[in-house]
Amino acid sequence: MKKSSVLARFIGHKKGFISCVVFAVFFALSLFSEFLANDRALIVRYNNQYYFPVFKNYSELVFGGEFDIDADYRDPYIIEKIEGGGGWLLMAPIPFSYNSINYNLPSPAPSPPSGENILGTDDRGRDVAARLLYGFRISVLFGFTLTFICSILGIMLGALQGYYGGAFDIVFQRFMEVWSGLPTLFILIILSSIVEPNFWWLLGINVLFGWMTLVPLVRAEFLRARNFEYVLAARAMGMRHSRVMFVHILPNALTSALSQFPFILAGSITILTSLDFLGYGLPVGSPSLGEILSQAKANLQAPWLGVSVFLILALSLTLLVFTGEGVRDAFDPRRRNA
Repeated sequence: MKKSSVLARFIGHKKGFISCVVFAVFFALSLFSEFLANDRALIVRYNNQYYFPVFKNYSELVFGGEFDIDADYRDPYIIEKIEGGGGWLLMAPIPFSYNSINYNLPSPAPSPPSGENILGTDDRGRDVAARLLYGFRISVLFGFTLTFICSILGIMLGALQGYYGGAFDIVFQRFMEVWSGLPTLFILIILSSIVEPNFWWLLGINVLFGWMTLVPLVRAEFLRARNFEYVLAARAMGMRHSRVMFVHILPNALTSALSQFPFILAGSITILTSLDFLGYGLPVGSPSLGEILSQAKANLQAPWLGVSVFLILALSLTLLVFTGEGVRDAFDPRRRNA
């Protein structure tokens, strides 16, 4: 039977491959959130000159206004000035940023979905669709960063532990047992009363407790492979331990680790959402899926808050789980012959 590559097997896994593509498209779109949801104009043509407010702030004096303040491109007065100068402006599809407040709501905030706010507003009058878009981006970026750092640390420490074994392995195992037993949430709550949380602070704290995920997998692979003939031959020839570990053993040990990446990413996104929901996450005002969930809990009369963020989270995590299944099956040695 013909052997198929890992990539070919992953592409052949329809559910996993399609889920990966859909998630990648959503994430790619979120990277351009400023062009999809913004209260600044993308392009302004005024007096035969072009301006790009999405990249730079302009005073309303530039467009014939009266005050030296940042131009409000949703203000009818500024729009009239620009069009009066023979110009035009192009707004984003969602004319609100994550922190924009709509002062012309048809009903008190949180207001239901309308033509202006397609997913309604939160209890402060901010557009939910814009906050979901920006919140999804920061959640995925946090998840990717946390997954990458924890995976690098976990693979390196697991490799050292499995390769050297002996007393080092025993001592490190006992350390992991103690470290994994620490109450992470309580530590975060205590530290939050001392330091104001931000993206990097939360990332560092979660790295301290998240690096252990891949250690057992990589350790087991190294414990199994360190007595293989090619490893013993390399060591007998005087090859450096670092080269034996990371050039000869690690590529073969990465199979089990790589199959776990989508699941770790899903867990990382959930961690940030949970912390924001509990009030120990990103600073107040930051776009956050967890903060919208917290608002939904406090405003049961506004079901669009909970439904919208639930659909985003459910779809994202489902796509990542299906992608993880596809990666796992692609690396499954029993599927190499197709």
